[in-house]
Amino acid sequence: MNSAYRTFVMWLLWASAATTIYLSLYLDTDILDFLSHDESKITWIIIFLFMVGVLGSFLLTISITSEYIEATNQEEIAKDQGLMGLEATNKKPRTVNRFFESLKIVAMSNESPQIEILLDMEYSTLTRRCHAIEVLGNLLITLGLIGTVMGLTLTLTGLTASLDALGQDQDLLLEGLRKAMSGMGTAFYTTLLGAVLGGVLLRIFALITDNGIGGLQDYITKICMVHLSSDFKPTIERDVRFLNVEIDALGEKVQALRGAFRDSKESINDFHDSIKKLNTNTVGDEEGVYTLRETLRMQKYYRVLIRQELTLMNNLNRGWWASFRNHLNKKTDES
Repeated sequence: MNSAYRTFVMWLLWASAATTIYLSLYLDTDILDFLSHDESKITWIIIFLFMVGVLGSFLLTISITSEYIEATNQEEIAKDQGLMGLEATNKKPRTVNRFFESLKIVAMSNESPQIEILLDMEYSTLTRRCHAIEVLGNLLITLGLIGTVMGLTLTLTGLTASLDALGQDQDLLLEGLRKAMSGMGTAFYTTLLGAVLGGVLLRIFALITDNGIGGLQDYITKICMVHLSSDFKPTIERDVRFLNVEIDALGEKVQALRGAFRDSKESINDFHDSIKKLNTNTVGDEEGVYTLRETLRMQKYYRVLIRQELTLMNNLNRGWWASFRNHLNKKTDES
């Protein structure tokens, strides 16, 4: 089995086995019927928290598998190019990429890196998520015990009501017994769900992911010790290797800059050709053939003429309106 997918495969195997065993053992116990009539609703809370824990465990397993795949890619690069050649092979940087970037900084400062401490710091987020799933499993056990106490309380309440109604009210007696039996069901089923879902299933899921994180850290430590150990010692060979990597990176940047200049030159040539078309392209009409530049010049001339005509019309209209207004004012004074 490929180590990159070991955690994911183990998670799927355990989920499949647990589902099969749980259904075969408890499908005939009318647990679904009890859940639909549970008055305390604590069993619904246990199931909801269990589903949250399973989803969180599955997402954590996906993250561990992605980290493993990225670490495998980094190992192939480290075999050929060493520490300074390590770069992210995925668009989304992983925790393993951040670890190797930190390792580069430490190595370039001629310090001896503490690989285990650095790994614990970088993967502390995944570790906390794994511990959260384990704590959630313990919480389900606690909720199961709380449900047990609640169920016993309901049982005692129902028995007390039944004893009070004994020999007096048959319906009240049956109602009390029914409540007592419901309380016993709550006590047993909440204990069962809390112990199985939290104490067994979620704890095993947390154990699988915890082992996956530990195996991933061991794998990265192996890469550092086998392929990168020579890069941690301040020697002339290491400095020359670092310098070669920097020169290669500089050469790539120069090539990119050269390509940018080439694209800029092509854009300038296209712009120059567009300007030349103003003198070479022609537009025909009934009177003759004109270049685009001459056409634009004529349009500008006509635009100026139209503006002058509009100004003249406004002045004429303004004079007529002034005379008419004076005439109206004079009539008003006479009247």
